[in-house]
Amino acid sequence: MESVWGWLVESLDGKLSRREALKRTLATGLGLVLSGRVSAYALGAEPSSKAKAKSIIQVWLWGGASHLDTFDPKPDAGDDYTGPLKNPIATNVDGIRICELLPLLAKQADKYALIRSMTHGNNGHETASYMVQTGWPAGERDVHPCIGAVVSFFRGYGAGYKGLIPPYIVLTQPQGRFSEAGFLGNRYKPFATGGDPARTPFVVEGVVAQGVSQERQKTRRQLLEKLDLLRQALPNDPQITALHQAEKEAYDLILGDAGKVFDLTQEKDEVRDKYGRNTFGQSCLLARRLVEKGVPYVTINYGGWDTHKAHFQAMQRKLPELDKGLASLLEDLAQRGLLESTIVWCCGEFGRTPKVNWQPPWNGGRDHYGRVFSVLVAGGGFRGGCVVGSSTERGEEVKDRPVYPVDLLASMYQLMGIDPAARLPHPLGELTTVLPINSEKVQSGGLLKEIM
Repeated sequence: MESVWGWLVESLDGKLSRREALKRTLATGLGLVLSGRVSAYALGAEPSSKAKAKSIIQVWLWGGASHLDTFDPKPDAGDDYTGPLKNPIATNVDGIRICELLPLLAKQADKYALIRSMTHGNNGHETASYMVQTGWPAGERDVHPCIGAVVSFFRGYGAGYKGLIPPYIVLTQPQGRFSEAGFLGNRYKPFATGGDPARTPFVVEGVVAQGVSQERQKTRRQLLEKLDLLRQALPNDPQITALHQAEKEAYDLILGDAGKVFDLTQEKDEVRDKYGRNTFGQSCLLARRLVEKGVPYVTINYGGWDTHKAHFQAMQRKLPELDKGLASLLEDLAQRGLLESTIVWCCGEFGRTPKVNWQPPWNGGRDHYGRVFSVLVAGGGFRGGCVVGSSTERGEEVKDRPVYPVDLLASMYQLMGIDPAARLPHPLGELTTVLPINSEKVQSGGLLKEIM
């Protein structure tokens, strides 16, 4: 829809000829009609009526957050491991302690579970991101879709999703060199909003145009309709009708009620303040508004965790933001009765080295670490106030109950009513499933039944 809108604007501003604009828009409209919305039901994977979760919010700590400095503190490991963060605090669940810079999350521990034994052993950003978000090993011929694209298929376009808001949204920037949709194709890529929700107006790509009022947008639409000779000449042509339906949906998102979900000025100031007046905090608030509207999958792409240098200085900034935004999201979802139907999961692609690199030029940095790291999961059927697995005394290895990406994803799919062994449409017609179930190439510790 954003492409259609962009071409319409370029045409009206004289950047494209009318013929070129119509040709491009017609091609897009036909693409929507002829793209082959393969039904999830046709593949024998009808979402279960017993599904506990309807939506997922993924808080992606891009770059990889330290498990020792968030959800798996090791205060007795010594300064070379703890750095200055050596005083973990108690939570509202007996026996669970987390980093002292997360006091608000400490008050919400009854709402989430901590997985302290997540592992895959990969230390590369793109490959580890791929493994955590698809459950498949890196380096194979096929590029498999990530969980957001799979949910978009089974609960979005592939299942007759009718919402004007795209079913898979990333706030606010794409996740780098990571092909989210894989072989499912561009239709299942996320809609990345761009902009900054902490600013007014929040300039959402394709929905809010900087410096263009709604009145001017309405005038543009009226002018376009007057100039639309194709519609007048072929009023009953099914392809032209489909094209104009796509155009109508685009305009309804821009000028109608659907687009108002992105307008955070409709929230009270005290609510916005509670989440934090920063990009991450306001993204958390927007994620809550989106799942309220029925959006199946929202990713908050929260960067800045790749802290090879000056790690602890960065944590003094990042952890309070994470604490305020995520704690407010969990509390808000719970108060609105949404947490029981919304999965929230928070992690990065890996952890960071337990031993601190104090040498210059690193000055207290932590490097990539895929042997063991932590994940927070909440809602949608996950039981709060629990810890799954553990790491060794210095957080260097899994001590017990290893959890692999396929285990975490399969558990979330099951709660969403999506069969992890269901088929996905492959461009070459090959038999491909959502996850590599019972594959000798993939390690698995089993579903997270202890918290489901």
